[in-house]
Amino acid sequence: MPGLLDINAFPVYHTFPMTGIIKIAPSILSADYARLAEAVEEAEAAGADYIHVDVMDGHFVPNITVGPAVVRALRRVTELPLDVHLMISEPARYLPAFAEAGADILTVHVEAARHLHRALQQIRELGVRPGVTLNPATPAMSISEVVNDVDIVLVMTVNPGFGGQPFIENTVRKIAQVRDMLDCSGSAAELEVDGGISPETAGRVAAAGATVLVAGHAIFGSAEGVAASVKRIRDTATAAARQPAGRTKLAPR
Repeated sequence: MPGLLDINAFPVYHTFPMTGIIKIAPSILSADYARLAEAVEEAEAAGADYIHVDVMDGHFVPNITVGPAVVRALRRVTELPLDVHLMISEPARYLPAFAEAGADILTVHVEAARHLHRALQQIRELGVRPGVTLNPATPAMSISEVVNDVDIVLVMTVNPGFGGQPFIENTVRKIAQVRDMLDCSGSAAELEVDGGISPETAGRVAAAGATVLVAGHAIFGSAEGVAASVKRIRDTATAAARQPAGRTKLAPR
């Protein structure tokens, strides 16, 4: 049908980004909640680009974390963009509250938003950057109808709900597919990844086309400290993203 994206238009190839610009978004999920303000300030001083806030409701995912009150508190202690990831059922009901609290980015799950396009429109109307998130088992083509309606696409590289999980290797293929979808559709949306991101995995996701890397345990739980960890992840990812222009073919299934 005219106007629809064809899965065959997105082969499992990726042309490396020319700029090699990588952003790091430390996730407060792995921070010490008794000193959350200090953790955010430390991440900002380390050169973080975003602060990633994982919101969980105990229904869409098997964990409960924070709500608008914590986002409001974080807004008072940092000027960095607050990247709020809604892992909740019926996210549209809560968008105004998180926007009012100070979120700069709101991402909703394709699996949770019954009327995805409407939710994304609502986010933008609230003056916030809209984003869409895919779980590891959700195919890339599930967002084909909204790639030009979002400012960020978040690919989960672990199953959502808990920090410190091992990276799911098969998600690298999907990162490359989403990268090609965005490029082929002319979308300027950022491609974010979240889950198991560390200096050991940062290069693979950046080579596949990710430009924003969320890391929690590898930053706040690292023995080398927040600043050194942010630098190592960024340096590894940037080196991979700046490889000579060309195409990398992912292994067939």
